[in-house]
Amino acid sequence: MRRTLLSCTALARSGGAGVALAIGAAVASASAAEAPAESALGALFDFSRQDVIALTMAAAVLGFSVVAAILLMRTRLRAAACEAQLRGNIQTLQLEADRFRALLFAESQVLVTWAAGDTRPQISGDVSLLIPQAAVGAEQTVPPQRILAFGTWMPPEPALKMDHAVDALLEAGESFQLNLVTSTGRNIEAMGRAVGGQAIVRIRDLSGLRRELAEMTQRYRTLQQDTEMLRDFAAAAPWPIWTRREGGQLNYANAAYARATDSASVADAVDRNLELLESNDRSALGRALNDNANFTARLPIVVGGERRIYDVHAMKVRGGSAGAAIDASEAYALGAALVRMAEAHRRTLDQLSSGVAVFDEQHRLAFYNDSYRRLWDLDRTFLDSNPDDSSVLDRLRASRKLPEQPNFREWKARLHEAYRAVDPAKDVWYLPDGRALSIVTTPNPEGGVTYLFDDVTESLELARRFDGLINVQRETLDNLAEAVAVFGSNGCARLFNPPFARMWNLSPEALQLQPHIETVVDWCRPLFDDAPTWQTLRGAITGIENRIAIPLKLERRDGSVLNCMTMPLPDGATMLTFQDITDTENVERALRERNEALETADQMKVDFVHHVSYELRSPLTTIIGFAHFLSDPSTGPLTEKQEEYLSYITTSTNALLAIINNILDLATIDAGAMTLNLGEVDIRKAIEAATEGIQDRLARDHIVLEVDAAPDIGHFIADERRVVQVLYNLLANAVGFSPQHAAITLSARRTEKTVVFTVTDTGPGIPPNVKEKVFDWFESHSNGSRHRGAGLGLSLVRSFVELHGGKVRIDSVVGKGTTLTCTFPIDQSQQRNAAE
Repeated sequence: MRRTLLSCTALARSGGAGVALAIGAAVASASAAEAPAESALGALFDFSRQDVIALTMAAAVLGFSVVAAILLMRTRLRAAACEAQLRGNIQTLQLEADRFRALLFAESQVLVTWAAGDTRPQISGDVSLLIPQAAVGAEQTVPPQRILAFGTWMPPEPALKMDHAVDALLEAGESFQLNLVTSTGRNIEAMGRAVGGQAIVRIRDLSGLRRELAEMTQRYRTLQQDTEMLRDFAAAAPWPIWTRREGGQLNYANAAYARATDSASVADAVDRNLELLESNDRSALGRALNDNANFTARLPIVVGGERRIYDVHAMKVRGGSAGAAIDASEAYALGAALVRMAEAHRRTLDQLSSGVAVFDEQHRLAFYNDSYRRLWDLDRTFLDSNPDDSSVLDRLRASRKLPEQPNFREWKARLHEAYRAVDPAKDVWYLPDGRALSIVTTPNPEGGVTYLFDDVTESLELARRFDGLINVQRETLDNLAEAVAVFGSNGCARLFNPPFARMWNLSPEALQLQPHIETVVDWCRPLFDDAPTWQTLRGAITGIENRIAIPLKLERRDGSVLNCMTMPLPDGATMLTFQDITDTENVERALRERNEALETADQMKVDFVHHVSYELRSPLTTIIGFAHFLSDPSTGPLTEKQEEYLSYITTSTNALLAIINNILDLATIDAGAMTLNLGEVDIRKAIEAATEGIQDRLARDHIVLEVDAAPDIGHFIADERRVVQVLYNLLANAVGFSPQHAAITLSARRTEKTVVFTVTDTGPGIPPNVKEKVFDWFESHSNGSRHRGAGLGLSLVRSFVELHGGKVRIDSVVGKGTTLTCTFPIDQSQQRNAAE
């Protein structure tokens, strides 16, 4: 055995390491267990003892490669046997599947299956059932999307039902069974089930007994729906509806019937056999139904304690009778109102001044009013006998009340043509007694003719007078100095006077042809060619809205200036008037030019002040600088007199510099170049800075300054430097106009959106005629003032406050003092956004 193991080891080294190791291990195990090594190999490879011995000997003699080849051959033989067995099983299963498929598709049907987690279905069966043009068995060539698009082979309503049923099956596993009709008229049955984790839809053709049953079911459902619809309609109808059996017993009634009979419910009305109609009316209805005739009558019925009119309809039907009562109270009331209206029209026609006579289709008088009788002075008895048209005309001719006619018969025949005419006809009759009658013959739609006679004698006389007035008007217009033209609502010239033609160099003969405004404008363009003005005139003449008087001024090429006025007239026409104001315009132009010259001179004065201010600032700055340099001890000692003079120079130059700075600030504001350096302004600090600047003047004049501001008044958004400058100027103005040993008050108040500064003095006050000028440049009144300044302080105050978006108000009473109020907005950003 040890030799055998050595031989296996040698074989393993020569190339069969895996198998030799297995054999060696088997032999070693067998030796250790005192069992032959061949048994171990037999257990491992399913060999017999002789095979193991032989293999062992062969491995020892021929080597491991031969053994491996034998093992491989045996494995292939076993695999071939297994494969043959599996092929047999597959063939058997295929036969079973074919048999089941043949049984499944023995009838025409289509199967659509969705595997679990798969959104793409598999379609099997006869697709031509759904899509006729598809070949049988060609389900693989028809896209699933076309089958699942139910609208392509079903009408919209069944397709929608199918969509909803399939969605419910795929989402919730809900089964369904539908009987549907395809677009080609086929009856099909669609069944959906969830089986074994799959969703299956089965669609098959209904034929034979199943088809008849489906059709019968469909008809039953349709009839049931129709019956339920009719029952619902009858139950919801607002009219009483009922049915009775042959014996007259109430069989059905709706809610309106129950309400009409004052019963508690429909069942109560049926159980108690309540009647809707009165006994006489029920008897008439019963007689009509017994004669197999329909009953229709308009009868009074008391409903809810109110008597109303109903149109009752009843008929005999199979098994009894049916009836309905429709509320005709409104129609009855309208009919009565129509009768009353006709009577009212008759009474109205009797009150007309026009004579009205209505003849029916038989040419007989059907209606006449009293004006007709008085117009022809006819006997009422004769008219009430309904004479024909010819008899009336013959009587009027005999009384010489008709126009004289050479052929009366022919004239009367022409008049009677109105009975066959379509449109009304108008004429004027001149009677022998001097009257003129306007006659309108109108054919009636139901036949006959209506004659309308109006005495127009007075109207014709008024027309003659109107013509006389028109002639007077024309003569008046022709002698006016102003040019006048009247254009109708159609834009054509209806009236003009000679000054109009002369003013625009137009031909009177051409204007007599009533040209359109467009033509007149073209004729006038050589003298005045301003398109917007002519467009305005055309709009005023031809427009139908905003008809108002429009004044215009025309400066023509020849140097003349015209005032034009468009005046809308009551009849829709428009009158144009032109007045030559050349001389007046020249005078006005001269005055305007003079005023402009004065304004220019004033502007030149302001510009000169601006320029001089800029020119003075440079040398003044130099003087101030040298004055400070001289006052510096480093430049050497000064005598007492020199120091006094130098102090005067410094004070005067500082005052002059302040004036120049004020002028420059006003100039900058006036030029629109001033910008604000906005930031948070502490109100208390601003007041302290302003009061500090006037302490010397307060001490000199023994004036007391009272500050009234809350300690926690806070801050607001503004230019701090300009706010201090505003407060300083207000205080300086108050000090300048206050007497010695007086008091001035500075108060500050804060509201939700503003900060208000108020400075009050007890000076002489400002007269009303001067109050509006105190804010102008270089305006300084000396009423009670101890000094006269440049008059720029309040101008700066108003400019700076308004630049912040605020307001300045002055209140003053002569002899009692002045109060100046400045209002600043709290947030300049909000102010600017509002302005934008």
